[in-house]
Amino acid sequence: MELIIYLLIGAIAGFSAGLFGVGGGLIIVPILYVVFTYLNYDPSAVMHMALGTSLATIIVTSISSLLAHQKNGAVIWSVVRNLAPGLVLGSFFGAGIADLLPGQWLQCLLGVFAIWVGWRMFKGSKAVVDPSKKLPAKSIQILAGGGIGIASAIFGIGGGSLTVPFLNKCGIVMQKAVGTSAACGLPIAIAGALGFMWFGQQATQNLPNTIGYIQIYAFFGISVMSFFTAKQGAKVAHLLSPAMLKKCFAGLLTVVGIYFLTKGINSFY
Repeated sequence: MELIIYLLIGAIAGFSAGLFGVGGGLIIVPILYVVFTYLNYDPSAVMHMALGTSLATIIVTSISSLLAHQKNGAVIWSVVRNLAPGLVLGSFFGAGIADLLPGQWLQCLLGVFAIWVGWRMFKGSKAVVDPSKKLPAKSIQILAGGGIGIASAIFGIGGGSLTVPFLNKCGIVMQKAVGTSAACGLPIAIAGALGFMWFGQQATQNLPNTIGYIQIYAFFGISVMSFFTAKQGAKVAHLLSPAMLKKCFAGLLTVVGIYFLTKGINSFY
């Protein structure tokens, strides 16, 4: 029964990611949080498990996305190479930071982040790319990658919401920024998942079917289904208004953000 639930989550997450054109992390984390809570997992580990499992599933989806963007020549590999060391270290140690934070702090942080992303989408903000802008020195790119990696691990995402704006500000056009961001999602997801496995070993040793903070059945179920349903979501997206889709998803993210923010704040009292 539990595996069926995870397959359903994967179907929803994949379809939604394809429909709204975003990574599934901000969809997977809230659903997993609710499911893990319903299944009576240790409350102190539920939020961490949702984040770690989400990152693990992004490994699979980011490979699919990367291949699609590479086929269209939209990946700037020199930028990926410069960002990668920071992304890997940041994401791994970001998992360590998440391990140190109580669940209610993670809920508040994710709530604020979801509201911010929702606000950006609702505004329909399209970055105005200044072609005169250039990428900073390699050392600065590594530092930027570190910041993106840390935040991505704490939020359980592939980093697109952060990498794309950074690349836009550096004068990279949207198509290549999205493609390059998709490639950056793979090292973020791998390093972050390994971090949640490593740092979660002690905390989850009494929980069934887990390696660290990663729930094995959830990882397989979500990965398999999301891989197939993302394509269906993308097909449906072409039949609907992009502006309306963005506003609907912005509304969904705002509700999710308020839910986590309220839950996190209430747990302090």
